[in-house]
Amino acid sequence: MAARSKARKRAFQILFEADQRGAAVREVLADWIRHARSDDRQPPVNEYTMQLVEGYAERAARIDELIGTYAVDWALDRMPAADRSILRLGAYELIWEDGTPDAVAIDEAVQLAKEFSTDDSPAFVNGLLGRFKELKPSLRR
Repeated sequence: MAARSKARKRAFQILFEADQRGAAVREVLADWIRHARSDDRQPPVNEYTMQLVEGYAERAARIDELIGTYAVDWALDRMPAADRSILRLGAYELIWEDGTPDAVAIDEAVQLAKEFSTDDSPAFVNGLLGRFKELKPSLRR
């Protein structure tokens, strides 16, 4: 698995854990970093994982607003938790990470949905992030 794919997977896991614990994502990120430093069996949290998690944390309210607005017939709190975390991460990377091509951000999110969520999730994630891609210039504020 490529380094950036691993970084995204860890970022997803941090967002998912924060969602499940009802904790701040920065708090969970700090826990992961501390744990990696104190336990040699734990892989370090790499720079790109931190960048993704911090970027999401800075724009969490806007990202949740976008997902809630454009996810037809799905309230954010009613979505599967894995989908919610994948969409949060994917939306951040797609809209605000200029170094990541749009197609890569979407494809990586779809791959996470295939690995961690329901059979219907990859199509849902792909469709919603595809809509964000179309609207990207107007969504960045």
